[in-house]
Amino acid sequence: MKAQYVCSKCGMKMDVTTRNPKCECGGLWKLDYQPPKFDEALIDKNEWSLFRYRAFMPLEDDTWRSVTLGEGMTPIVKYDEDLMLKMDYFMPTLSFKDRGAAVLVSHCKAIGVDSVVQDSSGNAGNSVAAYCGKTGIACEIFVPEGTSPKKIDMIQAHGSKVNVVPGSRDHCADVCRSKVDEEGKYYANHVYNPFFYQGTKTYIYEIYEQLHRIPQNIFIPLGNGTLFLGAVFGLEHLVESGIIEKMPNIIAIQSEHCAPFAEAKRQGLKEPAQVKPPPTLAEGIAIGQPMRGVEILEKIYQYDMEIVEIPEDEILPAREALARQGIYCEHTTAGNYAAYLKYCQLHGKTPDSLVTMCGAGLKSDH
Repeated sequence: MKAQYVCSKCGMKMDVTTRNPKCECGGLWKLDYQPPKFDEALIDKNEWSLFRYRAFMPLEDDTWRSVTLGEGMTPIVKYDEDLMLKMDYFMPTLSFKDRGAAVLVSHCKAIGVDSVVQDSSGNAGNSVAAYCGKTGIACEIFVPEGTSPKKIDMIQAHGSKVNVVPGSRDHCADVCRSKVDEEGKYYANHVYNPFFYQGTKTYIYEIYEQLHRIPQNIFIPLGNGTLFLGAVFGLEHLVESGIIEKMPNIIAIQSEHCAPFAEAKRQGLKEPAQVKPPPTLAEGIAIGQPMRGVEILEKIYQYDMEIVEIPEDEILPAREALARQGIYCEHTTAGNYAAYLKYCQLHGKTPDSLVTMCGAGLKSDH
């Protein structure tokens, strides 16, 4: 079945070639697409990128061949007897966002987009910039003040223009979206565009292919939800395909300084709670107004997921502990490990756990 966009609010359907970033009613697009049942026989094991799973993606054609930078296929490392680390900073731009950007930019190229804009705390913008550079698509990235200079340097090195916006991450997104509205630029955004999640869901396919099972406990950082939603979609696909019997225990990770989902769950809200986040070292998930908040909360309630908040003062010790074991990650990623340790404090020993190492340390030394 050919994929279509469907509005998350009014249900209107739209062809995926549209340049409109959202529905006229204001609702964000979801993707109406049913992949074939997951079957390892459909994996192209001669393709050493996440496009080995293209049988389960709504790709228009073979444009991806001119886009891929070999993203995906990241190793799983045993950290100790209870914990495994999925090394997703082993990527072309040193973050898991390459999963989504590779698929999103393939879609852009396939439908003839020649210029895009994007807002980001750094990693997603860097990924989109890299793939746009590879494919010759003009790219302009908006980042909030305080973004790591090294992330900005990487974005510019890929040939993209960078605009540093004073104020919060949420304000940065507003400024970028104003440009989209005023100039009609294509919004290659990791939150708005559902093709991005078609890339991040490969995180789950890889785990299953590598381990021949899904771990009992999967810890996933939650800001805008790009990895969170992709992972849920991937796991739902495995359940629907009869590959796994049920969803694993998914633990969402938020910063204690910015936890709109944790607060919403405490209050039983159907939308993310209103928060005014103070600064946090976990900048990658410091999202006070997640645009797909209702959709994410629905999944949290549907699967009775726990949310653990990263203790701010445990981020640097966690980063140091990981580095002592040869794993040099950025602060937000270290927060994932700090959150796992807090979860173990609350619940006791938690074997068969997997945490993502989603961003490399060299990008966030500032």
